[in-house]
Amino acid sequence: MAPRTKASVNKTAASTKKTSTTSTAVKKATKPAKAAAAAPKKKEEPATNGASKKRKARDEETEAESEADTRKAKKSKTTERAVKPAVKPSAKAKATAKPKAAVAKPAAAAKPAAKAAPTKAKTTKRAKTEEPEDEKPAPKKPVKKAAPKKEKKVVHPEIGKKINDAPTQILDVYVFGEGSSGELGLGSKRVNNKKPIDVKRPRLNDNLSAANVGVVQISCGGMHAVALTHDNKILTWGVNDQGALGRDTNWDGGLRDMEDDSDSEDEDDTGINPKESTPTAVSDEHFATGTKFVQVVASDSASFALTEDGRVYGWGTFRSSDGILGFSETVKVQSTPVHVPSLKNITALAAGSNHVLALDTKGNVVAWGCGQQNQLGRRIIERNKMSSLIPQGVGLPRGKIVKIACGSYHSFAIDNKGRVYGWGLNNFGEIGIESNAGEDDAVILRPAKLASLEDYNITDIDGGEHHSLACAEDGELFTWGRVDGYQVGFEFDKLNEDIAIYDERGNARILFKPTVQPDVKDTVAVTAGTDNSFAITSEGKVFSWGFSSNYQTGQGTIDDIHTPTLIDNTAIRGKKIIGAGAGGQYSVVFGESDEAPKTNGVKTNGVHAHDDKENEGGKKA
Repeated sequence: MAPRTKASVNKTAASTKKTSTTSTAVKKATKPAKAAAAAPKKKEEPATNGASKKRKARDEETEAESEADTRKAKKSKTTERAVKPAVKPSAKAKATAKPKAAVAKPAAAAKPAAKAAPTKAKTTKRAKTEEPEDEKPAPKKPVKKAAPKKEKKVVHPEIGKKINDAPTQILDVYVFGEGSSGELGLGSKRVNNKKPIDVKRPRLNDNLSAANVGVVQISCGGMHAVALTHDNKILTWGVNDQGALGRDTNWDGGLRDMEDDSDSEDEDDTGINPKESTPTAVSDEHFATGTKFVQVVASDSASFALTEDGRVYGWGTFRSSDGILGFSETVKVQSTPVHVPSLKNITALAAGSNHVLALDTKGNVVAWGCGQQNQLGRRIIERNKMSSLIPQGVGLPRGKIVKIACGSYHSFAIDNKGRVYGWGLNNFGEIGIESNAGEDDAVILRPAKLASLEDYNITDIDGGEHHSLACAEDGELFTWGRVDGYQVGFEFDKLNEDIAIYDERGNARILFKPTVQPDVKDTVAVTAGTDNSFAITSEGKVFSWGFSSNYQTGQGTIDDIHTPTLIDNTAIRGKKIIGAGAGGQYSVVFGESDEAPKTNGVKTNGVHAHDDKENEGGKKA
């Protein structure tokens, strides 16, 4: 603090010195001004204007008249020179003075000269009265106000034939993780003395209660989430940068009184934007009347919703390594939902950090968004990078794909025989292909079949930033990819060179081969966060592992969870958990609600944004 005080004093001294110097400069500047004011008093200064020549003519006729006229001329000249510094004559005025002098020169009679003097005096007087006008800006011509723009009428597409069913199981939603940006959806105030941030273990979210709201599906983006309710509402919460929430969240609050003596720990209000942190419905004015939704998905800065007739709405934007890429070729940021006209007959959506996959009724897949890591399954040329925002087909076996999934920068597809195809970033072996794993900027350009999983019927798959996991029909759980944050759930000494890549110091870095996790059985659904993972069993148990610095594993600790560990606390104990979702620093798990009627077992709910098709056992296939 001492140096800051000293610097402040020196700054004050310098400021005083500067003020003193400025005062001296002002005094010096004043002297020439006085001299300028006295200048008109000089009698011997030769006159050069037309009025002086007229006075000389009058002196030749009579001395008395000359003295009188000279006094008038002096007075006029003094006034004129006093005015000159204030009003600079225009070029037009100077040009006008010369002809006057030329006309006055041959005149020797007193009458014309006498008339000329008052004229000059009148001109000088006019200059004084017009002085303020010269300083004012020229009057602007009245501009016709443009007619108010007519709001462009949104033409909604006609609702087509129903091809998708909406989920019906109402859910209890439990949240945990960091949440300082409202991504937990707990609002901005303490409830029962519990903060809406830094939630260490699963907490039931009353803002998404089964009794009052009735969520049937949920998806987690990087720092925002989207949910679908049983009565066809789309709820959003979290960070609204680049329009990810699809609604206005401007808020004037957030500033605390620094003089307030109250203990901030005892305050109910945390200062979080309540319009972002409270789950709120997106206006239905953006959708065609009668539209019914079946799935919502969230990427890092965008959200999408699928309808029962296979149409897709979206809002927000996609980002690249250079910043905002855009929502479409013509729109940088789409702040409210808009129909994506090129997508038709879609049955499922999946979202990565900045790309989206869509599966149609014919089993074909299209992709759009950022393609810098080849996650779109096609090469994107830099000079034509905006073309990546146009949904285009992915080179997969036609008509055979039944499920899609996304990691942050890589993509997966499962065909009707349970075989897996992967493409995109593979620098940590996250696709499950050994060929170029570990190389800088390693990518798989076109969809490639994962040979190591070919003997299994894979039913669910998901990807994080640099790791992935999947489960098979027989309940086996597989993990692969980056290992340094325990994303794959293995102790390092359990790995070997047959399945892992080591660095020059002998530390395991990459598990390139999908490997069975022996600690979890009967897995029916999987979810990957950025650096953490979840596995759901047929009994409704949920296991988590990986990076936990913000409590995103739900284990109540900021230490890494090395291996799959059961999440067990009073909130979810005895509940049947059927799914999970994970963002950057937060996570959710959800289960069947005791307050809602059960489904017939044909349809349940998915959080992944991958797919809404289920198997007959009531679990996500």
